[in-house]
Amino acid sequence: MDHYDALGVSRDASQDEVKKAYRKLARELHPDVNPADDAAERFKLVTHAFDVLGDPEQRRNYDMGGQGGQGGMPGFGSMGDVFDAFFGGGQQRGPRSRQERGNDALLRVEIDLVDTIFGGERSIEVDTAALCETCSGSCCSPGSSPQRCDVCGGSGSLQRQVRSLLGNIVTSTPCGSCRGYGTVIAAPCPTCAGHGRVRARTTLDVKIPSGVDSGMRIHLPGAGEVGEAGGPSGDVYVEFTVESHDLWARQGDDLLATIQIDMVDAIRGVRTSLEALDGAMDIDIKPGAQSGDVVTVKNRGISHLRGSGRGDAKIGVQVVIPQKLSKAESALIEEFAKLRPATEPHFAEHRQGLFAKLRDRFFGA
Repeated sequence: MDHYDALGVSRDASQDEVKKAYRKLARELHPDVNPADDAAERFKLVTHAFDVLGDPEQRRNYDMGGQGGQGGMPGFGSMGDVFDAFFGGGQQRGPRSRQERGNDALLRVEIDLVDTIFGGERSIEVDTAALCETCSGSCCSPGSSPQRCDVCGGSGSLQRQVRSLLGNIVTSTPCGSCRGYGTVIAAPCPTCAGHGRVRARTTLDVKIPSGVDSGMRIHLPGAGEVGEAGGPSGDVYVEFTVESHDLWARQGDDLLATIQIDMVDAIRGVRTSLEALDGAMDIDIKPGAQSGDVVTVKNRGISHLRGSGRGDAKIGVQVVIPQKLSKAESALIEEFAKLRPATEPHFAEHRQGLFAKLRDRFFGA
């Protein structure tokens, strides 16, 4: 087929008209967008026609009766012209940047139960990668700079052309001399050995959110190690673990504890003030308290992680019966027993709920 007919242009068409015609046909016939059976073959024909007519010297030879083209199969003679037609000029990947993003880090931090009530701050010392102060990330000795690679001319890659059954194929590989950077460090920084960063011990200030619980994480963007050649810093993820407390336990946003009272206080009731995690706590036990009763102190639990307010403090009551009595105490108990109607021992209904959990937690029952 005549190359002009293949592209649908006249013999006196300008080079721009030839290029526009090919672009239009290539978009219509490319196998990736046109599923027709003959699309691939027609795409090869118009590509080969453009290979010839798109080059002024080959076009002149073709107009004088020559065959045109560089040999090989149609459509694979000059891949550079194909990219030029599609993108309006040859595009080449430039050298890769020396800068790389630093790695992310996961830090596990143990906090006290009291930290979960109102939150707080913790300073943590970590070993990480910091920007080299000598070269400020340039990787070069002071007063020097990266030099253009003589092997690849600063492109970062080497190209070579090979002939195959498909025609001339151009391959590109990273330059082995500069490792694809396009530049070489002739005088590396003596402090960082040309990496632009050094190992350093730094302090990271971590804010502990109120209401945080074990396993929860917070995200600190840009708080991680500095990247190679002074590249962007990675992120830090902080995972919290709440240490157990001798007196208090946590259930959601509520705090659980057990108070021991004498049987006399259980009978007549008692109001007391005890030191809690965040200050004195007033506890009011009504007369006739039983082991297993729960006293709720509002808004003395954990601060809510989202929103305002706090949970409650749930205080389980344990009545302590004295194991030894004096003669006077025994006599009073006997007098008290005479005043009370006799009650036969019996099995009580099994108690469920909060105190069962408190009992299991603190007494191992």
